[in-house]
Amino acid sequence: MRLWMITGAGRGLGRAFTEAALERGDRVVATIRQDGVLDDLLKQYGDRLVPRQLDVASRDQVEQVIAEVVETVGTPDVVVNNAGFGMVGAVEELTEDELRAQFDVNLYGAVWVTQAVLPHLRARDSGRIVQVSTVGAVGHLPLFGAYNASKWALEGLSSALAAEVAPFGIGVHVLQLGGFATDWFGSSMRFATADPAYDGTREGILGMPGYPTAEMLSEAEPSTEDSPAIAAQALLDLLDDPEPPLRKIVGTGAHEMVKAALEWRRDDYQRDPEFSWPS
Repeated sequence: MRLWMITGAGRGLGRAFTEAALERGDRVVATIRQDGVLDDLLKQYGDRLVPRQLDVASRDQVEQVIAEVVETVGTPDVVVNNAGFGMVGAVEELTEDELRAQFDVNLYGAVWVTQAVLPHLRARDSGRIVQVSTVGAVGHLPLFGAYNASKWALEGLSSALAAEVAPFGIGVHVLQLGGFATDWFGSSMRFATADPAYDGTREGILGMPGYPTAEMLSEAEPSTEDSPAIAAQALLDLLDDPEPPLRKIVGTGAHEMVKAALEWRRDDYQRDPEFSWPS
């Protein structure tokens, strides 16, 4: 039986990861922001589910919660840094507070959890750290610069981390996810204040000159994207792989998006006459 720790487990992908681990017979420390959101799973799985309140943006809170979990529950075998949200806005529109909030959760939250758990994993000479990322960490999309940047930073940090902790028997993996039917483009998304100069950009990306209101998001048609259960199964398969990759692409069309982004970068590099792409 594995012991998992999953951040942002109250809904969406985090809840799907939690359910998949519990269905397999494992035990899960699930961090949440709102009490009661996992009560149905608690009723079903009992003490194999251990909810903990946690704001990953608070380093002190992260350190306290992980110290308590290690002491009372045990050292996790698998740590999934899933907590995150999307900030939408043209770079010029973004305020300092909006940019910092994006990085505080998507990047620093994962860093604080990773740093707090690593001494315990090293002491045991084993463990897996999974960073939930996106195909947007390979490419880019107008209006998603802050989100893309936070995930690009997470990927760069995780690549270095993987090499640093491999000698201790610890594996690091990055899930590069495509679109999934969650509330990411809803309650998990925040919007900058629209500058009319970028109305045309919003029309091209969002299909409207402004940013959607909360009412518009709540009335949106149900998503036809992949079920989060598909991502959860991909995570289980990754952990069971005897020779797992650092990066795992998951989702309908996600491989094509990564390929297109890498080809765009290759073509852009080749515009430099001093750069020669290996044949």
